[in-house]
Amino acid sequence: MKAQNIFDDKDISANSESLAILKRNFPKCFDKSGKFDIETLSQILGVENIKKEGFELKFLGKSYARLMANLNPKTLLMPDIDHNSKNENAQNLLIKGDNLEVLKHLKNAYFESIKMIYIDPPYNTGSDGFVYKDDRKFSVDELSSLAGISQEEAKRVLEFTAKGSNSHSAWLSFIYPRLYIARELLRDDGVIFISIDDNEQAQLKILCDEIFGEENFVTDIIWRGLDTIKNDAKYFSVNHEYIICYAKIKSNLKIRGLKRNDKHNKVYKNPDNDIRGDYLLTPLNAKSGTPENIYTYTFKNGIVWTAPTGTYPRFSQETLKELENDNRIYFGNKTNSVPQKKTFLSEVSDYIKLTTFWDYKFAGSTRQSNSEIATLLQKGIFNNPKPIKLMKILLDSVCEKNDFILDFFAGSGTTAHAVMAQNLEDGGNRKFILVQLDEKIDERNSKVAYDFCKNELKSKNPTIFDITKERILRAAQSLSLSLSLSLSEDDARLKFKIFSTVPLLKSYLDKCLDGDSDTKEPNLFPKNELSKDDLTALLTTFAVYDGVKLTDELKRVDLGGYEAYYSQKKLYLINENFNGKNLKALVEKIDSDKEFVPEKIVIYEPNFESSRWRELDEAIKNYANKKNLQISLIVRH
Repeated sequence: MKAQNIFDDKDISANSESLAILKRNFPKCFDKSGKFDIETLSQILGVENIKKEGFELKFLGKSYARLMANLNPKTLLMPDIDHNSKNENAQNLLIKGDNLEVLKHLKNAYFESIKMIYIDPPYNTGSDGFVYKDDRKFSVDELSSLAGISQEEAKRVLEFTAKGSNSHSAWLSFIYPRLYIARELLRDDGVIFISIDDNEQAQLKILCDEIFGEENFVTDIIWRGLDTIKNDAKYFSVNHEYIICYAKIKSNLKIRGLKRNDKHNKVYKNPDNDIRGDYLLTPLNAKSGTPENIYTYTFKNGIVWTAPTGTYPRFSQETLKELENDNRIYFGNKTNSVPQKKTFLSEVSDYIKLTTFWDYKFAGSTRQSNSEIATLLQKGIFNNPKPIKLMKILLDSVCEKNDFILDFFAGSGTTAHAVMAQNLEDGGNRKFILVQLDEKIDERNSKVAYDFCKNELKSKNPTIFDITKERILRAAQSLSLSLSLSLSEDDARLKFKIFSTVPLLKSYLDKCLDGDSDTKEPNLFPKNELSKDDLTALLTTFAVYDGVKLTDELKRVDLGGYEAYYSQKKLYLINENFNGKNLKALVEKIDSDKEFVPEKIVIYEPNFESSRWRELDEAIKNYANKKNLQISLIVRH
């Protein structure tokens, strides 16, 4: 058996994932040297004249961005043990770290699990502080080979990623891999909403056409979030932003719309006292149609109807007759009244269609969102976050009561606030996953936020993550008080667990940096250098890689004095000193414990003598367990 390294990038390139899909489904299209033959694919699919050129978005760094989407994470995931122990039943998540790293960690456990993604990325305005600077280290030769680009282009890409840039190419290189992985997380009926302004809206639309497919574009919502006129504007007072919407598969997407209220229903009347209740009158004619479908119809009361000139019948003669027989035609009290169809309120949806223009009165404004933050935290601590009202409209239009919602540019945490509020209003159990970089707060540019974190939150090095976390905590407290609840009542919908990305085995790397080791490039998971925290991070990372969600419990299992960990039919043996006694206990537990059904056993090889894990491998292969389980053994290092 060969041990595996889950973070081995040696076979990864800019197109490795796409090629893997092709190899899995179309092996005939690859020759013995592994080269792809597009002509063979065209013959298999029965497609002629494959288009070799077409419309596309090109930018410096595009191949680099594809490579970044395919590379494995360079971090581990560490739970906040103290916080999480107080929130054991929580299903919500707040994760600290670079969102690209976090998305890579999530892609197995949350693959096709997310119903709605909302993000509010940097807009690249030139004044919002955005620069794209990547810390992945490649030589020109390495990048040229991995990304499949010329050395000259590789050199230019490395220059702009090293120095930091806010060009269109830099912004697109930054957002591309994040959106690419985000699509993999969406359910087939999932949807993504992206807030953006004019600086990158045009480029983002074309990029999303490429990633999600042009056919899956749903709409571009215009949100008028500014409720005042900026008279000091040079040309126009820009009062709007965009919310671009794409579906994973558009034909599967259902947009519920806006819940009806008395204002929407007041246009329904019942002038003839129909026993079916109030109704709305709609014309029998429409602007679209064909001349051959025009007809003249005589109703039973003698009224003769034909579509007015320039319009066409909305219904066939047969359907119109059925409507008449069912008393669904209203003629009015006047002799010259025009027949109209009754649409009964009792038969229409509880929701009405959303428009693509959202005024601040409808969806909230930045003035409101600033007030929301000021009420919870402090005035001026976070400028112009999205209002709760806006987020709740998005949530209610697409999400059911148990869906996952992901926001990987969490900022002030509005998405979490909106999810919790919506759950308490309608009894839902939606789960949020928020990701926020621990970006340092510059005291000179954000003194209010810096002082708040330093003085109130006692942060030694204030970051935006501190604000995100505190806003969610205070929002939960506020919501519970507003409903006369207490957080001590243990409502999991108002709780969340925290995880952070940490460097690969930080304690070992620190020793290398301090000169305690001559190893310039340490192994990913070295022997005998692991702290308890390292093992915890290793276990968490292994589990989520294997599809175990971060909120799933990793139960401690006693195997004759050896502590193992079990979840979702996976057993993890990462501690030292596994021996024959423990192996015997493992076998006995498999046979005797009905709830214990490990189909995969993962061991951490550096903590096992080779003879021990080979002994375990042989035992699993040769022992006929009473449950007839097919158990696989995975050795990682």
